[in-house]
Amino acid sequence: MKETPYAWVVVWATFVCLALIFGVSYSFAAFFESFAAEFSAQRADVSWIFGLSGFVYFVLGAGGGMLADRFGPRIVCSAGMALIALGLLATSWASSLLAVYVSYGLLVGLGIALVYTPSIASVQPWFTTRRGLAGGIASSGVGAGTLLVPVLVSMAIGPMPWREAMQVLALGVLVLGLLAAALLKRAPAASTVGVGAGAGGSATGLSLRETLRTPTFRWLYLATVLASPVMFIPFAHVSASARDLGLSEALAVGLVGLIGVGSLVGRFAIGLLADRLGRAQTLVLMQLSMGASYVLWGAAGGQGLLVVFALWFGLSYGSIVSLLPAICMDYFGGKSVASVVGTLYSGAALGNLLGPVLAGAVFDHSGHYLGVMAVCGVLSLCATWASRQMKRSGQAQY
Repeated sequence: MKETPYAWVVVWATFVCLALIFGVSYSFAAFFESFAAEFSAQRADVSWIFGLSGFVYFVLGAGGGMLADRFGPRIVCSAGMALIALGLLATSWASSLLAVYVSYGLLVGLGIALVYTPSIASVQPWFTTRRGLAGGIASSGVGAGTLLVPVLVSMAIGPMPWREAMQVLALGVLVLGLLAAALLKRAPAASTVGVGAGAGGSATGLSLRETLRTPTFRWLYLATVLASPVMFIPFAHVSASARDLGLSEALAVGLVGLIGVGSLVGRFAIGLLADRLGRAQTLVLMQLSMGASYVLWGAAGGQGLLVVFALWFGLSYGSIVSLLPAICMDYFGGKSVASVVGTLYSGAALGNLLGPVLAGAVFDHSGHYLGVMAVCGVLSLCATWASRQMKRSGQAQY
């Protein structure tokens, strides 16, 4: 049956939520040099901030999903937005790098955990045939936030101190975030959409425990673990790499925005393609594409190839992230979809934590990123193989 009109309200509310939380997360690139100068820190030390934040929101994403399954996404996401704003405000008052680890790394990370999984998982149960398109539009908020927020923050840091820019960012998250979270609503169990509803009016599909026992989920989880360093290293280091080549600060931070542009294109275009080609097959292709994009980063000697790399990487990364919730719904149903998606995302935690930090340590030791890029290429091939094994393991598990 046709989706209800409110389903699209949930899509666009999720778009705004994701734009805000990932705009905040990837604004780290704009604050990178300010943190390094303020606290006299090396790149590996500063990279811990980004790594800790990602580790927290990926590890605790499963908990956020479980809370949303029980209390609904509106309450959980509202609490998350408030925590993010508080963490940013506390960061603006920080007097040491350790304080930033706690406020930006841990507190902001916890807030994102309470918004990310509950919001993105709230979309899929509202849809049937246009699930890929809806998921692509909603998750394209990540690309929009990545494009706009770091660039706006970078522009703000020019005329005002970074601490004041952080406070303005906190206010924006609090106001816009709470407004968007208030529009989120759980899809009715006995849905007129016909998604995830059994004869008795309860959602169909596997429980989280049943899902974890399936080979399909295990292969998908392994693919997520392997791909995660490849996904997150550029967000922390591509701007620093551009500065090393003598490019301007505006262009260096703008590369993160260009990743967002590619991500936007990927989430819209791949959502439509995946509904036709098949989401699992599309995931395999995008895993391979993401690793291949690193060839351009390694070969870049100036602005041109870095721009193409950012767009290509962003398209591949955005496609992968937008496909995962829909694949979970396809294979495991709507019974525990937020918990399943959150548990899957926990596979990205270690790569998000250690990938950027180890990349920074390699640079501090060698003075370049070539070894990092080679390792990421191998990891991407392994993630492609695991995704292919997931596709071969079967159809819907319920």
